[in-house]
Amino acid sequence: MEAYNDYVKRNFFLGLLFLLLALIGSLANAETHHYNFVVQQTLEHRLCRAHNILTVNGQYPGPTLQVRNGDTLVIKVLNSGKYNVTIHWHGIRQMRTQWADGPEYVTQCPIKPGATYTYRFPIENQEGTFWWHAHARFLRATVHGALIVLPKLGSPYPFPTPKHEIPIILGEWWNRDVISVQRLAIFTGGAPNVSDAYTINGQPGDLYPCSSKGTARFPVKSGDTVLLRIINAALNQQLFFKVANHRLTVVEADAAYTKPFTTSTLMLGPGQTTNVLLTADQTPGRYYMAARAYASAQNAPFDNTTTTAILEYTSAKKGVPSRPVLPQLPAFNDTATVTAFSAQLKSLAKVEVPTKIDENLFFTIGLGFVNCAPGPRCQGPNNTRFAASMNNVSFVLPRRASLLQAYFQNIPGIFTTDFPPVPPIKFNYTGNVPRALWQPKFGTKLYKLKFGSTVQIVLQDTGIFSTEDHPMHLHGYHFFVVGQGFGNFNARRDTPTFNLIDPPARNTIDVPVGGWSVIRFVADNPGVWLFHCHIDTHLAWGLAMSFLVENGVGKLQSVSPPPADLPPC
Repeated sequence: MEAYNDYVKRNFFLGLLFLLLALIGSLANAETHHYNFVVQQTLEHRLCRAHNILTVNGQYPGPTLQVRNGDTLVIKVLNSGKYNVTIHWHGIRQMRTQWADGPEYVTQCPIKPGATYTYRFPIENQEGTFWWHAHARFLRATVHGALIVLPKLGSPYPFPTPKHEIPIILGEWWNRDVISVQRLAIFTGGAPNVSDAYTINGQPGDLYPCSSKGTARFPVKSGDTVLLRIINAALNQQLFFKVANHRLTVVEADAAYTKPFTTSTLMLGPGQTTNVLLTADQTPGRYYMAARAYASAQNAPFDNTTTTAILEYTSAKKGVPSRPVLPQLPAFNDTATVTAFSAQLKSLAKVEVPTKIDENLFFTIGLGFVNCAPGPRCQGPNNTRFAASMNNVSFVLPRRASLLQAYFQNIPGIFTTDFPPVPPIKFNYTGNVPRALWQPKFGTKLYKLKFGSTVQIVLQDTGIFSTEDHPMHLHGYHFFVVGQGFGNFNARRDTPTFNLIDPPARNTIDVPVGGWSVIRFVADNPGVWLFHCHIDTHLAWGLAMSFLVENGVGKLQSVSPPPADLPPC
């Protein structure tokens, strides 16, 4: 018996030693990456004209940051532009680094012209395609870039290693200053002017005037498999994406690995990312990759142009046709293709989905109207001004202090915690909505969650102006999408259909046009976290709310003190 006890003790200490050595090795491999971001005006030439835009370090899109899981980022931002700005690190959870999340007046006040702020945060148990962007008014139209988080050294991808990787950033381009576009819309109460072009890696492509020379080109060798890291950075538009004559194998969505599936067409809502494997298995030549709008709202104007880039086989003969092959993209309103694509997204393996729910919430989302006297400031439908809301509350950002600062420092009068858990009135959400429900109430209302509580949210589209696909993004979290459907959500009918085995994990979910999505997560990240539509026009109109997740026990479950250089309001 004594020998057995000695054996157990010896193996216990050996196991402990190996665990300690592994931890030390992991920490030794982790790096701290320092970057300087200068937000500045930059002259760019697009669509036959010169135009000053706001950029980071003079680049459009901005610099790609590449780090590994476990690394730490330190990014000093100097605002040399003429507008207040913040930077958001889209999809990064910011565990214990809540002050680095970035949305203006939520976790920080903006960085004023001439001022600086340093974002410091580690990457903890996350890998994949993320991105960073301005989170102040419409500035993210040109202030954005890729954030690539590779696996830890020695950890392979859960799919065949590609020969190389290509970030693909989809965007929108205006010939006017985007803040002027937003200001005009705010003044008139109507919708903003649509973009003049879509872009791939900052370039509109061959189908636009004066654009062929700058068209993005991506060389590949015959037989090689490459990883495309696709980001929809467009300000206001969901986008279809295809590569002519090539199949795409989806392996990741919103920085979460998925069960691989092959498709010819992707759809990404603003804010979403999708990684695909592409094998160069076609006749050597030149093939367009192309993107254009998925526009689900009836009678709403949108940019109906198509952006292109070129996939070039390095072995292509000189005699191949000068015009690359163009893919046939879906129709602008092809919801069936969107639904078929979304239905195939599943987590790579079985996941732990919360089944005992502490907070069962039901949020209506959509546009509405504000009644006003006819005139230049009432140019929405029927002499109204556009508004947007969740549960009939149109979100108003504070100005005296950020929400997180007000919470941490107990500043009164900044927000209330009475955001409604369900709509104030039940109605036929996707049918003809009574006129009395068209106008929302305005407020800075938060919903309080206990640390560690399990949360289910039904996100229900509404048809006040028009039913519409809404990309809803939750800061500080990823969540499981356990169900989606069309029409009005019915708990008795729809709950048995939930996927509680391998639902996809996301940080931005496209709620189907005229339909619903159900998400679940554990409130394990204390702080104030914005939940909003990633169509920036809708965010500006108030399609947002914020969760206040209370502290748990001890430092690791509590909001940390603000950094010394936190920008003042």
